[in-house]
Amino acid sequence: MSVERILVVGAGTMGHGIAQVAALAGFEARLYDVVPGAVERGLAAATAALLKGVEKGKVEPAAADAARARLGPAAPDLEAAAREADLVVEAVPERLDLKREVFAALGRAAPAHAVLATNTSSLPVTEIAAASGRPARVVGMHFFNPVPLMALLELVRTTHTAAEALDTARAVGERMGKTVIVVRDSPGFATSRLGLVLGLEAIRMVEEGVASPADIDTAMELGYRHPMGPLRLTDLVGLDVRLGIAEHLARVLDDRRFEPPALLREMVAQGRLGRKSGAGFYTWT
Repeated sequence: MSVERILVVGAGTMGHGIAQVAALAGFEARLYDVVPGAVERGLAAATAALLKGVEKGKVEPAAADAARARLGPAAPDLEAAAREADLVVEAVPERLDLKREVFAALGRAAPAHAVLATNTSSLPVTEIAAASGRPARVVGMHFFNPVPLMALLELVRTTHTAAEALDTARAVGERMGKTVIVVRDSPGFATSRLGLVLGLEAIRMVEEGVASPADIDTAMELGYRHPMGPLRLTDLVGLDVRLGIAEHLARVLDDRRFEPPALLREMVAQGRLGRKSGAGFYTWT
């Protein structure tokens, strides 16, 4: 199936990043959010990132101009916005009830040919898809933060996902320049499950005074060639997001490996959420 127009639902960090790479790849990208001013802020952030790419020599000026022309706000009503889309990527907060509400609206309004994708990093795609009434057209498209820089796209298929829908999502991801992997719908998929175990253990090491956050991160960056240490990555993802994923996996897998450390709970309670709050394991400006 040919995709020309992509609707991104949720204009936060992930949403505007997805819209940016979609526009840069030649798709018409529309951004939607229920929060007043969020779409404008998201479009401004995507534009600023494109201009920064030009300044650093990573994006050709003509390509950036063309991408900016393909970026725009969606209709203010979600169902009206969905009627124009060939692919919808949902990037709202990690709450199952909220995602199911969004997919119920998308199922009512999106064209029959449209592929509906969720950017969830850990929630069950099968349950999200069921709310749409058309689970064969639903797939997980798990992008990574920051979307323009991270090369991986994790596609999540359910037992209901049609092969054509999965192939469409793969083709879109590859056109965006992503390396695509496919996993079945299981708690935490592949990346969140592996990454979370490492991140939680790093937090426990800080809690136990084994080493400083900077030294733990350096150990993984230089000793294991990770591009970013697990604690800096936790700050980037958001400590509240990491806590939510850990609680979810600990519950559904009934596995103590995913039980959140006390330090993580304390930091979230204090509002130390990482980069978005200005402080986490590091201080951010």
